Amino acid sequence: MNKKQIEDALRDYNWMLNEIKRQRHLLEDAGTGLTAMYGEEAAMPKAQGESSDPVAREVVRRDKKHTWINRLEKKVLFVQERMSIIEDEREKAVLECLLDGMSMRAIGNHMGLSERHIFRIKNSIVKQMAEMSYLSGKLQVR
Repeated sequence: MNKKQIEDALRDYNWMLNEIKRQRHLLEDAGTGLTAMYGEEAAMPKAQGESSDPVAREVVRRDKKHTWINRLEKKVLFVQERMSIIEDEREKAVLECLLDGMSMRAIGNHMGLSERHIFRIKNSIVKQMAEMSYLSGKLQVR
């Protein structure tokens, strides 16, 4: 991930985690409310290129949802795997606040620091995570 993607993952971490939980719970349901069409509905012409079977459509929708959840999980895991490299206490505090979904202004108020200072700390966190990714990518190539 590049620095911009890391920043986005830190900003979006809280809602991504909540969405993963919510979607996993929804996917546990087998979709029992699906029914096939009978009578006149079954005889009506269907749009070209689409399945008229509601079960097949639901399978496709769930497959897309599963793919999306996997992308969110990868981003969340990326952040979780790199949290341990942050050693400075202020950086840890800012990171935890970011992961909890707090805004930069709220973090500044909470810590008694200027918003500008919070941005510098966040940039340091992003830089460290990006460097770890770069170094781990180099080690895996060898």
